[in-house]
Amino acid sequence: MALLILIAILIFGGIASWIAASRSATMARWIALVFIGVDFVLTISIWFANLGHARWYQECSFQWIPQFGIRLHLAVDGLSLIMLLLTYFLGIMAILCSWTEIRERTGFFHFNLLWVLAGITGVFLSMDLFLFYLFWELMLVPMYLLIGIWGHERRIYAATKFFLFTQLSGLMMLIAIIALAIIHRQSTGVITFDYEQLLGTSLEPSTALLLMLGFFIAFAVKLPIFPLHTWLPDAHTEAPTAGSVILAGLLLKTGAYGLIRFVLPLFPEASRQLAPLMMTIGVIGILYGAVLAVGQSDLKRLVAYTSVSHLGFVLLGIFAGNQIALEGAVIQMVSHGISTGALFILVGLLQERMHTRQISQMGGLWETMPSLSGAGLVFAMASLGLPGLGDFVGEFLVLLGAYRANVSLTVLATLGILAATLYGLRIGQGAFHGPNPHHWNLPDLGFREWAILGPMMACMLWIGLYPQPILNTVRPSLGAVQQSTPLQEIVRR
Repeated sequence: MALLILIAILIFGGIASWIAASRSATMARWIALVFIGVDFVLTISIWFANLGHARWYQECSFQWIPQFGIRLHLAVDGLSLIMLLLTYFLGIMAILCSWTEIRERTGFFHFNLLWVLAGITGVFLSMDLFLFYLFWELMLVPMYLLIGIWGHERRIYAATKFFLFTQLSGLMMLIAIIALAIIHRQSTGVITFDYEQLLGTSLEPSTALLLMLGFFIAFAVKLPIFPLHTWLPDAHTEAPTAGSVILAGLLLKTGAYGLIRFVLPLFPEASRQLAPLMMTIGVIGILYGAVLAVGQSDLKRLVAYTSVSHLGFVLLGIFAGNQIALEGAVIQMVSHGISTGALFILVGLLQERMHTRQISQMGGLWETMPSLSGAGLVFAMASLGLPGLGDFVGEFLVLLGAYRANVSLTVLATLGILAATLYGLRIGQGAFHGPNPHHWNLPDLGFREWAILGPMMACMLWIGLYPQPILNTVRPSLGAVQQSTPLQEIVRR
């Protein structure tokens, strides 16, 4: 029941925030913050109550639509627990960073924000594929509204593009889910959408490949991978700051989570067959995103393209075919969510003060905003993979694991780190150092802004210096995935 409560808290919290906004916008903000905080505390308590647990921490399963074998089946293991902690941590930061930015329709904004988080929570907990698809789609409409109502100049275009890409790819996954359930019934006589029962479904190689592609395309669009990424820069650029944080830190991670949780275990043979291609696409994404990031003049668009590059490492690690690379992919998911989310928050703070995102209009901000500039440099260095910060650990483990699978692709992937140095320095030099041609005299970080960026910096240092608690938590889950999908022999061919 505790897992259902996590989702219900966010659903009712969104409704309560919307109702409270008719009396006070500040009350709506505090209600949203408290409800997410409660989920965060409950998730931490689940973590500490199950330290050293072998696989599943908690599980609940109820009949829902028995005539079609659909159950309300939720479960949490180490992998989903870490993703939930990231969800609620970034959810709190999203509420705080929008405290003064969102002044119109405040209640409806927080309603949509909490319902997006409810959908993400359901995605990370669902063990019934039909239920998983329901929560997958639940994320879509509130995110569309967050971009379309509170976004910037081209918000309708960006929101529509986001909706079309994710909706169409999601329909392909729905077809694959239904087809998998039908095939399972034909072979066993039992109709079910339960994940654990579908794991052993016997599939013809060509059928498995088609079904795997149905799942993969949905997850690849959400990740996103090259060339299915074109919705991402527009959505990031036009979204409000909180929307960009949720989009980069959480929605993209649902795609990577889906690959690890569903694609690899459900379709091991097809995954082995396509692993070299997927690793190649991952490397292309690393280089492509990094090169385009270097050439951007809009600071928010620059950060958006870094996501394409960093998540290329995630795809590379998922299909590299060994435990080290998978662990690196998960660390990269977590650290990217924090570092890139923080960069979007910093861009939002700069835009709120300067009313521009153009790097050419910035420069010399260290003179008047040393705290904000220092925080910006920390997260820029994290983004380029500086040792001692979280992104370095994730990228290092991915490259170490990928080297065991394919040396040439790993060598090419390291070039993406070199390009990351260029865009990291472009952020630091272009925005915070150099001359101050416009003689900006702007306020530095306040208490609320320090309350956002301080914990995020602490988390990046923690992951960079001591990632072992996260690795110990996810290792049983990833070990089960690795055992069911031994990719490495195929990748080396």
